[in-house]
Amino acid sequence: MFKRVLIANRGEIALRVMRTCRRLGIETVAIYSDADVSSPHVSEADHAIGIGGFTPRESYLVVDKVLDAARRSGADAIHPGYGFLSENADFAHAVAEMGLTFIGPSPEAIAMLGDKTAARDLAIRSDVPISPGSDGAVATFDEARAVVERIGFPVIIKAAAGGGGKGMRIVEEQKDIETAFRAAQNEALASFNDERVFIERYIVQPRHIEIQILADHHGTVLYFPERECSVQRRHQKVIEESPSTAVTPAIRRAMGEAAARLVTASNYTNAGTLEFLLDASGEFYFMEVNTRLQVEHPVTEMISGVDFVEQQLLIAFGQPLAMSQQDIAEPKGAAIECRVCAEDVFNEFLPDTGVVSFMQLPSGDGIRNDTALYEGYEVSVHYDPMVAKLIVHAPTRQECIERTIAALDDYHIVGFKTTIPFCRLVLDSEPFRTGAYSTFYVKEHWPIDHGDEFLSMLSLVSAAGFSAEDDRRSPMNHND
Repeated sequence: MFKRVLIANRGEIALRVMRTCRRLGIETVAIYSDADVSSPHVSEADHAIGIGGFTPRESYLVVDKVLDAARRSGADAIHPGYGFLSENADFAHAVAEMGLTFIGPSPEAIAMLGDKTAARDLAIRSDVPISPGSDGAVATFDEARAVVERIGFPVIIKAAAGGGGKGMRIVEEQKDIETAFRAAQNEALASFNDERVFIERYIVQPRHIEIQILADHHGTVLYFPERECSVQRRHQKVIEESPSTAVTPAIRRAMGEAAARLVTASNYTNAGTLEFLLDASGEFYFMEVNTRLQVEHPVTEMISGVDFVEQQLLIAFGQPLAMSQQDIAEPKGAAIECRVCAEDVFNEFLPDTGVVSFMQLPSGDGIRNDTALYEGYEVSVHYDPMVAKLIVHAPTRQECIERTIAALDDYHIVGFKTTIPFCRLVLDSEPFRTGAYSTFYVKEHWPIDHGDEFLSMLSLVSAAGFSAEDDRRSPMNHND
């Protein structure tokens, strides 16, 4: 096994990777920006190297700084986590050129599947269902208009090199095509330095379903039971669960086998996720491949008992997968993940900043907290607003919902607004409890109708926070 692994990331995912490395006897190396000098991932690592800068563009996204830290540390492998350089084919190639192991897929697989138009073409060749759309990238407005006329409304314009909801626009009427097309191009250029976009038929009231895969260097490809990621704002996930109430065993098998075909065709290895849209009739359509570990991977860990970071390390070291498809075919119980983001859920989910003055995390059977927060931690504008993840497991979905609600009631952060009130209300809402929801959940059901007085009180609590003592005593237990 590797002797020393550099983790090219920060926050909770860096701590998550360290946890498994420590269990396997692997030394860890942290890198940190000037803004992260006091971050827990720095003190928890066996070795830590500062790379300067405050913003990601000055630190974690600078390939030369990361590679220099790896050279200086004596690491023999690099784990990219998620975000930052995790899906950068040039970075993966540079790691290999240094004689180090990139804990992820090959540069070639990242380049092929990270480009949405190339992935779409490969899906067609692999007999994976896709929604009607453009043949490759669309360069001009005239081309965009011709595609829309051919496939009909509504359509979605997506950045070819993108992800995370950036460079994405939904268009429902002819008059909005040009504005949306230009906006998607501009955002794609700003976010990914690549203005290429493509167009697909927009699936109305879809479920966002994804399939986690593992693939080793010996020809074995395994797919896991699905994750449902339909509760979103700005096309970004907030609540995920497994299994999905909309997926039957037949759909699970068909979707998993489609994912495996695409992975096999691309010669992909290591962990990855294929995202699909599922319509009301049970038909599903390929969206994209995330060539990295997902933020929501703990959901699948909980229902499978598999440590995905461990599997990443073993695969990267050349070990064959020691499990079979039969071992992981069915979910073991139910799991839910709530992303705790520094956002004002009562003001269009706008990001918030502040310093943690008091923090209390839930605990108990089936409860897992992935976070790098501590009292005194400052949430700044430099990094993603997600500051923690609450993951809960139980024997049944109903028990899991109740256990998650109780955990959210015990989850207190004072210093800035968070998505905790949103998660609490969503889980207790009829659409979620019955499983009858889609990616339109926020648009159709938020704010949830719990009465004006209740929502007003909850909004005030979210905005102001209690003192630590009041927070412990509060009978309402819906604050953040």
